[in-house]
Amino acid sequence: MVLVVDDDDVFRNRMCRALMQRNWDASGAVNGEQALAIARERSPDLVLVDLRMPGMGGLDLVPQLREIDSSMTIIVLTGYGSIPTTISAMKRGANYYMSKPADAEQVLLAYESLHSAPEESQEVPAVVPSLARVEWEHLQRVMADCGGNISQAARLLGLHRRSLQRKLSKYPPVR
Repeated sequence: MVLVVDDDDVFRNRMCRALMQRNWDASGAVNGEQALAIARERSPDLVLVDLRMPGMGGLDLVPQLREIDSSMTIIVLTGYGSIPTTISAMKRGANYYMSKPADAEQVLLAYESLHSAPEESQEVPAVVPSLARVEWEHLQRVMADCGGNISQAARLLGLHRRSLQRKLSKYPPVR
């Protein structure tokens, strides 16, 4: 059984459907409290946890899931990936860390690599985002922190307002 914990309804439902099409029993949870209730009741094999959620965030949820069942595989998914959050997630008990957008194939590949026998083990190619993708994610994060105020974000980033507008108007780089 897979538990998908994400406050984004579209992503959560899409991921659950994709996993069910691959013969997995999948359930979704909107927040950490709901995820803990489902985990206590059903003890999932795999849990996908969004890093940023209102209320209990993914970093707070991971150790509580570990207390319920130490054998479950926990993969943290985030659109705001960084080295410090990756380290923090792993220290708190996550088995794997992936940047969004992630699809069911990537998730299952990571799960299988974590559970394959040592002689069969194949290194999962690290999905390293491009510099352009990291920059775009950083700009989005700063804009969100500024409540969408482009002038304030431009000042914090040390950019001209129009330069920031041009960068934000572009589509996000794929990787």
